[in-house]
Amino acid sequence: MPTGRAKGVLTDIGTEELAHMEVVATLVYKLLEGAPLETIKAADFGSHYADHDRALYWENAAGVPWVAAYISATGDPVADLYENLAAEQKARAVYENLIHLTDDPQVIDVLRYLREREIVHFQRFGETLMHVEEYVNKKKVY
Repeated sequence: MPTGRAKGVLTDIGTEELAHMEVVATLVYKLLEGAPLETIKAADFGSHYADHDRALYWENAAGVPWVAAYISATGDPVADLYENLAAEQKARAVYENLIHLTDDPQVIDVLRYLREREIVHFQRFGETLMHVEEYVNKKKVY
């Protein structure tokens, strides 16, 4: 990122996104803790159990493991910020879908909180995009 302000926003949001992963991991851990095997199978979580027992393993709903390749960087700050905006909207949509899949009010509260944070991140990235575009388009005198 070309400015300290933009770097700061990315650092702050990146740190919070790691915390989101911890929140989701804790949520899954707590839901599985002490769950009988019959319940795990009935929830169609048997394949996860077969490979990982009740341990946490970063994978999507289809069982595809998380990899660092999900983090995109082109070296073009404007393109990268557009990518970040899209990622925030996708995350918001996933939380929305997860909310529709549960009737547990405590789980819904956690998912709503995470969804709202994705909306805030989207807004911050939008502000940062305007700031970076202004910086990039500004005539530079050396």
